[in-house]
Amino acid sequence: MVKLDDEAAVAPGHQPTNGYLLVPGGEPPGKVSAEPQNGPKGGLLTLNGVSRDSLAAAAEALCRPQTPLAPEEETQTRLLPTGPGEETPGTEDSQAPQIALSARRFVVLLIFSLYSLVNAFQWIQYSIISNIFEGFYGVSSLHIDWLSMVYMLAYVPLIFPATWLLDTRGLRLTALLGSGLNCLGAWIKCASVEQHLFWVTMLGQFLCSVAQVFILGLPSRIASVWFGPKEVSTACATAVLGNQLGTAVGFLLPPVLVPNTQNDTDLLACNISTMFYGTSSVATFLCFLTIIAFKEKPQYPPSKAQAALQKNPPADYSYKKSIRNLFRNVPFVLLLITYGIMTGAFYSVSTLLNQMILTYYKGEEVNAGKIGLTLVVAGMVGSILCGLWLDYTKTYKQTTLIVYILSFLGMVIFTFTLDLGYIIIVFVTGGVLGFFMTGYLPLGFEFAVEITYPESEGTSSGLINAAAQIFGILFTLAQGKLTTDYGPKAGNIFLCVWMLLGIILT
Repeated sequence: MVKLDDEAAVAPGHQPTNGYLLVPGGEPPGKVSAEPQNGPKGGLLTLNGVSRDSLAAAAEALCRPQTPLAPEEETQTRLLPTGPGEETPGTEDSQAPQIALSARRFVVLLIFSLYSLVNAFQWIQYSIISNIFEGFYGVSSLHIDWLSMVYMLAYVPLIFPATWLLDTRGLRLTALLGSGLNCLGAWIKCASVEQHLFWVTMLGQFLCSVAQVFILGLPSRIASVWFGPKEVSTACATAVLGNQLGTAVGFLLPPVLVPNTQNDTDLLACNISTMFYGTSSVATFLCFLTIIAFKEKPQYPPSKAQAALQKNPPADYSYKKSIRNLFRNVPFVLLLITYGIMTGAFYSVSTLLNQMILTYYKGEEVNAGKIGLTLVVAGMVGSILCGLWLDYTKTYKQTTLIVYILSFLGMVIFTFTLDLGYIIIVFVTGGVLGFFMTGYLPLGFEFAVEITYPESEGTSSGLINAAAQIFGILFTLAQGKLTTDYGPKAGNIFLCVWMLLGIILT
């Protein structure tokens, strides 16, 4: 392309160079006004002090209007540098970068979702049959609760190095660490099927909890790096969906695979061993798939905004500065607290569900698992619908507030119908609670990315997940104590109060 001057024309379909940025105007094709941007017809914006006559000459040569950006790209492009000497999306020296959607994006999303599923399964596999593991290992209910809470505890100090690794070493290495540690932890558990080896199963669970640190922050990064502007929210929701599905399977399978046969210790050990070896085999297969098929990024960027970020990576990127910027962002700090409350409540309910159900419905371990399954499956439907809704409307705050209020109402209904003596009612109320409470999870991710751009998605996702883990530990300990001393209703009312506070902050 020739340099633009008073006499030069711009080739059809190309954006003008020498610092001009097209701004949508009201003129018909081929007659774009050359008045200043803040004028009545603002068609071209002068960036480098070139005369208005030059702009008019260039504008007359334009043969067709520029292709409008998608909503996500319009938001992001406004935040990219447009000053002298800096590139903007689509203003390269020769031609616009090639934008394409890779078919591999679905493979990457599927592999991630599956090993995230296995990791979530291992989180909840003890809690949903906590009374059985208490009897097998001869430990208290608090020991079994810690097999769940170790996931939350490990996340808080490790999220910062994990996020730094994601931002500096990339997506593939982070994915390999998550899948590999998940596989290693599963195999260590296979060696813990002896009544005196509770510490071995805790070690395996700890490694799985470290793997989780390299998993929970990836959905928004995978969505933005691999998927097009109109797919981002849905892809993020689908990635979160894998983790939710793992929790659902964790509620369903353990009560079936490990029935309550504490009068026959050998049979119980055999059943536990079957569950552990099955889990480790699946985790190993997915680890190999991750090594083979998981790539850092597609050959071509999926959007103009990603192309601009890849072409002009921030040379002066500072992880500490990014953290400081996020904590100075008041809307993000409020979201940090409210997301932590909602997700922490979900973690607490999931961990203590077996104890709550068995308090009022003795011997119903299998139904307790099915209620947990209902809660999470309904939440998976909610997650997908919320992702589709965000892609369609971009109403982040309104959607978040409505879902938060409905989650609170669902928690209130669940609390005051739990002891009615009809387990079918618990299935219904659990499903309603899960639909909104679990459906909120991808909303938090996408809202965080939206209000913190251009900060790294991995950093913002990591921080809101850390808040969720902190609240999860505190809520599980407090609700567990209240449930033991005063019954499940007291523990659930405690969560209702906190969720009401979350509504006010939202």
